Amino acid sequence: MFDDEDLREIREGREEWEEESLGPTVERFGERKESFTTDTGGREVKPLYTPNDIAPKDYDEDLGFPGEDPFTRGVYPTMYRGRLWTMRQYAGFGTSEETNERYHYLLDNGQTGLSMAFDLPTQMGYDSDDAMAAGEVGKSGVAIDSLHDMETVFDGIPLDEVSTSMTINAPASVLLAMYIAVGDLQGVDREELRGTIQNDVLKEYIARNTYIYPPEPSMRIITDIFEFCAEEVPSFNTISISGYHIREAGSTAAQEIAFTLADGIEYVEAAVDAGLDVDDFAPQLSFFFASYNNVLEEVAKFRAARRMWAKIMEERFGAENPKSKQLKFHTQTAGSTLTAQQIENNVVRVAYQALAAVLGGTQSLHTNGKDEALSLPTEQSVRTALRTQQILAHESGAADTIDPLAGSYYIESLTDELEEEAFSLIDEVDDQGGMLRAIEEQWVQRQIQDTAYDRQEEIENGERVIVGVNEFTTDEEPEEDVQEVDEDDEKRQQERLAGVRERRDESEVEATLDALREAAEGDENVMPYIIDAVKAYATTGEICDAMREVFGEYNPGY
Repeated sequence: MFDDEDLREIREGREEWEEESLGPTVERFGERKESFTTDTGGREVKPLYTPNDIAPKDYDEDLGFPGEDPFTRGVYPTMYRGRLWTMRQYAGFGTSEETNERYHYLLDNGQTGLSMAFDLPTQMGYDSDDAMAAGEVGKSGVAIDSLHDMETVFDGIPLDEVSTSMTINAPASVLLAMYIAVGDLQGVDREELRGTIQNDVLKEYIARNTYIYPPEPSMRIITDIFEFCAEEVPSFNTISISGYHIREAGSTAAQEIAFTLADGIEYVEAAVDAGLDVDDFAPQLSFFFASYNNVLEEVAKFRAARRMWAKIMEERFGAENPKSKQLKFHTQTAGSTLTAQQIENNVVRVAYQALAAVLGGTQSLHTNGKDEALSLPTEQSVRTALRTQQILAHESGAADTIDPLAGSYYIESLTDELEEEAFSLIDEVDDQGGMLRAIEEQWVQRQIQDTAYDRQEEIENGERVIVGVNEFTTDEEPEEDVQEVDEDDEKRQQERLAGVRERRDESEVEATLDALREAAEGDENVMPYIIDAVKAYATTGEICDAMREVFGEYNPGY
């Protein structure tokens, strides 16, 4: 974009500026810190960036235009000028009735997509009356034991008019089957169902630990979902490959990109090995990233990830369909940055993180409630979080032009640096034998743990300032209302489950579970059998147990 003579003159001009202007000023007045680094990874931030920091760069090859390869500037030609990102608020707690009430509240306040949180027993494939569920029913999300619960959650919400994201992984096949079944009961054509299941079990082994089955059968279920949805539910994203939890576990921005895309590579390879054509399922892949406080680093991260995925899909897998190369992603603001001290500060943190996601070109966005360091968010804090997105969309101007920070010497340089570092990490994963092997050997986990330890040490020794925690503190904190789950909800949910079991046809339940076991033992796609079991009102735990009998349970061995 600049010829050699231009670059030479700029380089000489910078050297003169450093010698005659910057140097004497710093010598006389100093700078705020001995060194400036990005939020993660300790990457040095220079005092000034010029065209020399991004040379040589080819516009068409490195940037291009929105909606065109390599998608650095966005996956759609019009981006937010055509349609705003989907505004989601992660919601779900207690009983299905309470969650339904919250969903109607959010939709009435302008939310454009639903995002479903499940309680821990559901995430682990246990029913609410299982001994393993004691004390956890409805706590971290809604309890879904059967199709009856899912019907209640979406009562009065036509599934052909909303997009629903479900944060569910090991039992994703079961919850997707329930969603499809609700759509069938509503008379909605399956091709009209829109949304996303997280369905990313690899990151469970890395960061969250809500897994059920060993890696190999888990990958088999995931590829079955890919195949089934490509034919039956083509508008539904079959996986949300999640960097969010990797980042929340303590990774750097570059590690978040690298390990997320390496997970994506593993899923694509598994599907191709299972005989699927990459261009048949890859357009339904989606991603999920965190957005942290360093606005410019986060913008560069999102741009680098898009460009890298386009290269990976073309060079590794020979993808020809442009949609197979598009990295479409959901963003959530960073829960781990929220502080219990001075929680009003969290409103500001969330706003900056949301801005970074929008400037980085996200397709959907969840903004955290200010009180989530203390509890589930109240209706008031949820409304404020949603209004944050609406103000950003309609008042800030950030959505009026596409990729507004493109061409910034700092942003382009940082995008290149993150891409280079992330590709280097992917090479290391390849050297380990691929992501699955690297996870089994705990290599990935150790990289993240080391980074998290270093970050915490910086906070504790004051090198990293957290406003209201280790600097700018106050002695007293105001009392806050917190959202609490009624302790009687667990009993009510168990009674509801007992009622479902009394009303259903037990012979039909057993027949569908037997058929599922047989399919799991063979090589048939398990999804049609799971849907049959769901429609017979087999429970989440019963369906997962049927597959546990065939696949076993994962034991990490440490």
